[in-house]
Amino acid sequence: MTVEQAVASAAPVREEDGLILDVRELTKEFVLHNIDGRSVSGLSGVSFRLSAGEHIALAGTSGAGKSSLLRAIYRTYKPTTGNIFFTLEDGNTIDLVGLSDQEVTMLRGRQIGYVSQFLRAQPRRSALDLVTRAGVYRGMGRDEARDMAATSLRRLNIGEHLWDVHVSVLSGGEKQRVNLAAGLMSPPRLLLLDEPVSALDPENRESAIDLIAELSQSGVAVLAVFHDLDAISRLATRIIVLEKGTVTRSGPTDHILPSLTVGDVQP
Repeated sequence: MTVEQAVASAAPVREEDGLILDVRELTKEFVLHNIDGRSVSGLSGVSFRLSAGEHIALAGTSGAGKSSLLRAIYRTYKPTTGNIFFTLEDGNTIDLVGLSDQEVTMLRGRQIGYVSQFLRAQPRRSALDLVTRAGVYRGMGRDEARDMAATSLRRLNIGEHLWDVHVSVLSGGEKQRVNLAAGLMSPPRLLLLDEPVSALDPENRESAIDLIAELSQSGVAVLAVFHDLDAISRLATRIIVLEKGTVTRSGPTDHILPSLTVGDVQP
């Protein structure tokens, strides 16, 4: 299915809703090829909506399907059934499930961002070059991207003495901050975060949380997994609780958060 066909077949969305993401009955089955082709359910009937400026935190015990849901929306995983309607900049909606890998890659470049806890990059690439390239990938000019990369690295307390250092020699926390800086270049309409601050010390964690909060305030729709309740309480407007790949609870943060335990936000 082409982008044009997907747009034509997508459900209409009223522009005044500010709706960015509309997930409907999403299911993902994993086939275990090394165990007689057995199937395991990763997600089952997941439905929710996410609007511009909202920040939804995903909670649930280890193996509940939090990261699988992020990867299905980013299309790292191809959903088995269901729909993921995404609102484009022009107001049309598109079903991400029906797109080819090439078409998904084009959307990732400009409109959908993903930041994981791990930095995946060529080991000999410098921090500044990596973040600059992320901006160019999002459609920025080289000089503009380099200037913004420098600003982002400063905001996340990456000293200039580390900008030209190969990322392979950076500490775990430094790599995570570089990864976050790259993911936030030219902020997308939808930002998916998978443990973006898990390796950071308190000071740098504060800088990262402040930056993420600013993105939501600017209208970016955020769907995130955090492994501490404090980050959820400060950033999330709503919480979705998953159990065995199914939504068991959802609602405003002040309604759901008091019932969560540390076990509900474990990796």
